[in-house]
Amino acid sequence: MSEEYRAKVFKSGNSVALRLPKALGLKEGDEMMIVREDKPGFKVEPVAAPKRKIDLTGIAGSMPWLKPLTPEEREFDDPPRAWDHPDWGKDR
Repeated sequence: MSEEYRAKVFKSGNSVALRLPKALGLKEGDEMMIVREDKPGFKVEPVAAPKRKIDLTGIAGSMPWLKPLTPEEREFDDPPRAWDHPDWGKDR
């Protein structure tokens, strides 16, 4: 079941702003998308934050010994594990 909140529209410079209740859990700086619906009303949704990318260009040059792996070097052995043994866990 959804909850209802009241919000006030107020003048902010040459625009109007909508003050939303703290109970909605929004933080200052959150970006919202507002869509005018066909019927009288609006839909307000948070904008998905873009995924962050890590830039390693400055680090790669500081380690000259670090070289890319060849396709053959990317193949790893699959060592045996204790739980692969047929008697593992039988004594419990």
